[in-house]
Amino acid sequence: MALGRTFRATLALSPLLIAMACVPQGNEPKAGNKIAALASPALSAGGTVTDVTAPQPRTATYSCADGGRITIENLGTSVHVAGSDGASEDLQASPANQNSRYEQAHDAIVIDGREALVMKAGSTPVTCKR
Repeated sequence: MALGRTFRATLALSPLLIAMACVPQGNEPKAGNKIAALASPALSAGGTVTDVTAPQPRTATYSCADGGRITIENLGTSVHVAGSDGASEDLQASPANQNSRYEQAHDAIVIDGREALVMKAGSTPVTCKR
């Protein structure tokens, strides 16, 4: 009788244990899935694969969708942004412990791989590409 209950409990718990073993326990993809996770959207869209985990250059020039150009100099916890119109400003990392989002007052930049989304107060956000 006890053997029958043990057998039924084992059958009932087996799928649960198998499912738990297959699900990653953290937010980070498993090593074999990192490249596939990065490549899948780009390859399905017919684009090229960009390694977004690679360190960003210290200074980079971006061409923007509105026809303008900006130069972004990475200073670590902040960036210095110079526009083709001669305007420049310094933006602080927000939050301070990361390296892709920067803001000052009502202006902000989000850097994602080879693209930067530039947001200025009172204007439509503009995408710029390296």
